[in-house]
Amino acid sequence: MKVIKRDGSVVDFDRSKIIIALSKANDAVAPEERVTAEQIEGIVSGIEAKNRERLLVEDIQDIVEQSLMALGKFVLAKTYIIYRYSRALVRKANTTDESILTLIQNSNKDVMEENSNKNAVVASTQRDLIAGEVSKDLTRRVLLPEKISKAHDEGAIHFHDADYFIQPIFNCCLINIGDMLDKGTVMNGKLIESPKSFQVACTIVTQIIAAVASSQYGGQSVDVKHLGKYLRLSREKFERQIKASAKEELSEENLKSLVDYRLREELKSGVQTIQYQINTLMTTNGQSPFVTLFLNLEENDEYIEENALIIEEILRQRYEGIKNEVGVFVTPAFPKLVYVLDEHNCLKGGKYDYITKLAVKCSAKRLYPDYISAKKMREHYDGNVFSPMGCRSFLSPWKDENGEYKFEGRFNQGVVSLNLPQIAILAKGDEEKFWQIFDERLELCFEALMCRHEAVSKITTDASPVHWQYGAIARLPKGESIKPLLYGGYSSISLGYIGLYEVTKLMKGVSHTDPVGEEFALRVMKHMRAATDRWKEETNIGFALYGTPAESLCYRFARIDKQRFGSIEDITDKGYYTNSYHVDVREEIDAFRKFDFESQFQKISSGGAISYVEIPNMRHNLAALEEIVKFIYDHIQYAEFNTKSDYCHVCGFDGEIIVNDDFEWECPCCSNKDHSKMNVTRRTCGYLGENFWNVGKTKEIKARVLHL
Repeated sequence: MKVIKRDGSVVDFDRSKIIIALSKANDAVAPEERVTAEQIEGIVSGIEAKNRERLLVEDIQDIVEQSLMALGKFVLAKTYIIYRYSRALVRKANTTDESILTLIQNSNKDVMEENSNKNAVVASTQRDLIAGEVSKDLTRRVLLPEKISKAHDEGAIHFHDADYFIQPIFNCCLINIGDMLDKGTVMNGKLIESPKSFQVACTIVTQIIAAVASSQYGGQSVDVKHLGKYLRLSREKFERQIKASAKEELSEENLKSLVDYRLREELKSGVQTIQYQINTLMTTNGQSPFVTLFLNLEENDEYIEENALIIEEILRQRYEGIKNEVGVFVTPAFPKLVYVLDEHNCLKGGKYDYITKLAVKCSAKRLYPDYISAKKMREHYDGNVFSPMGCRSFLSPWKDENGEYKFEGRFNQGVVSLNLPQIAILAKGDEEKFWQIFDERLELCFEALMCRHEAVSKITTDASPVHWQYGAIARLPKGESIKPLLYGGYSSISLGYIGLYEVTKLMKGVSHTDPVGEEFALRVMKHMRAATDRWKEETNIGFALYGTPAESLCYRFARIDKQRFGSIEDITDKGYYTNSYHVDVREEIDAFRKFDFESQFQKISSGGAISYVEIPNMRHNLAALEEIVKFIYDHIQYAEFNTKSDYCHVCGFDGEIIVNDDFEWECPCCSNKDHSKMNVTRRTCGYLGENFWNVGKTKEIKARVLHL
């Protein structure tokens, strides 16, 4: 028999621990109140006789208490309960010592893998992670209701980002970068005026990105369309300078040629500034800024030609990559790129198709950009096209007092995710019981989300001037509450979910791609969406259903459920749950059918969702990728590519890199074993680039990539 401890670890049942605890309780009461050795043996044997494969430690203690009372030993039972309570207080007194020490020793697997963008070995990052452990401890013991902490520990829900919960900060946002560039901003008490050139504008954008990232814990997005104005200012400046310096009058052709040359140089330098600054800056969170660049050519934009040049240059530089410490060009993790497909660039003869072709080449080599269909997004969001926030969540449409739609300068308050498969495991195939537990879990999520909301509602503008006073979100007075921005749908708060495939398989015996399973899966999705819509109506807070890009959460839920319920075929035995509504990676389904199928779930997940397909050897499949991009435009709102092929920078091998018995990577072409000189694709999310290693630990940890 296995015992599941309070921290989720599993140990063998040890009868001696019960005997010792009862003996200590015996010593604390009068002789007539004690139990005999035979009675103690009977209690222990009764537990063993239950023949359970797994028992929670709390369940064992409950059985002991009930047995003592059944024997009429009420004083002894009370003494045992007091002893149990006192031990609980000791556990609650401080729970961070071990986690922090193991973090410093680089052996705390859960913490080191929780955030894919942090190298937990670096001292500056460890400072943030150590603070995060203190925050999680206080959050679980003091700030959250006990039932929510318990639900999180048992894997019923996941209370995201508890490592930042004690701070007056929020999740993610769309920076109002146009307002900050046009009207100026303030950073560290210093006025930053509106730039007069593209190069300066790019520098200011990176300063804003770093400042914003240091005062929130999630991603941020920047719409690059606001830089078009400053590229035109640079062109006009170059024209004036060249005309003024020319000793004789230049022809229009020569003037244009000189201006174009200088503009191209400035364009290249400005984009390079953004790319290198983002990848070399270290925020107070101990990582590069988690930022997305939104690449959208709006038909009615007066600066569309300038923005076409900017987007083209961003894609060119991303295609080239950035040199790592050994001088090899690699794919940087940031900035993430999101490219919008519209009528003029969806590879159907549009004016800007040439940029989309470059985007496809970039995707084939570097896996970025992701793609948004303007056509489908307009269908889902009242005719609007706008960026996801850095964490890939979306805002709902919102109009200001003038009736104008506004998306930039808005944010997400936080996320709580629901473990769908666990509900089905507990229901044991009984649909009535399933929907009952489902509703109970949804109410638990609501309470947890309201805890997030209440925490954010205490923020004043002084907590992060760059956000609240100087334009990233708002321009409010010093010391003012941000509470008005939390209502009316101006900001969102998200309910995430994991394992639609598994919950369908458990309840219906088939995948959600099967017609029977699909009908059930859609009911599950619509039930969650109805809950968020109801909460929004009742509270005037922007609740949204969010197809969570969950990083390690798919593994955490599966690991907890395997410990609690054992190995369940095609559910817990895989070691992971399928992310949100996605089709399981083992199902044979072509890219077109997968996108077409998953698009129906994206529409329900209005708070954000992304789908991906895995394409083998993408560098040699450009024509196929272009066909998929055309399909994306007509069929699905938000999608990305993944690939099975690996790449060696030493010999150029493009195929599958071998993992040997010691969990070391080796190129089959040139026998290169230096992981810094190769890219190895992770199937889960398609991350392609440098990986952090926990050297010297178990094989499993040593080989595992922190990007999940």
